[in-house]
Amino acid sequence: MPKVGMEPIRRRSLVEAAISAIHARGSLDITIRDIARRAGVSQGLAHHYFGSKDALIVSAMRHLLTEYGRQVRLEMKKADTPRARISAIIRASLGREQFKPETVSVWLVFYVHAQESKEAHALLSIYARRLCSNLVYNLKPLVGPQARAVAEGVASMIDGLYIRKALGSLDRDVTAEKLVEDYVERQLQGGHNNEV
Repeated sequence: MPKVGMEPIRRRSLVEAAISAIHARGSLDITIRDIARRAGVSQGLAHHYFGSKDALIVSAMRHLLTEYGRQVRLEMKKADTPRARISAIIRASLGREQFKPETVSVWLVFYVHAQESKEAHALLSIYARRLCSNLVYNLKPLVGPQARAVAEGVASMIDGLYIRKALGSLDRDVTAEKLVEDYVERQLQGGHNNEV
């Protein structure tokens, strides 16, 4: 008879094992068996909870997106102006928390996986829409109708610099966060509203 309350614990363990397996392999060239072994459960149980490797991979990405969202909310709690909230989003997106080796591995693999998986693509689209929406909301009081264009620029810089930093191709003397903040400042100087 299964132990009551074990399902959420086992699901989380399998998700964490999937993240660990992707990191170790550097790709999605892993099996449910590999993941189950890492989680200390049977392959049958992994199939029972998730149905397929793809569903488990998508759950792993959901987990990372949930953690990212939690980090954004934590940073936003410290901000009390639109400009401070923009910095909070940048800090949460490019902060140390997002650059744990396992997190980086899964994000990089996930970007590639989203090209062939509808579910992964949908998750990546949700992430992109939320990021842009949060930025637009806070940029509107500062740059008015240019908010959407500026938000797209900020979001593109965040994603691009994340990849460059993750791959180690960003100059060590330059911080990704500072590059994005400089871009925001240049855009605000061209805006009509200087409320900061």
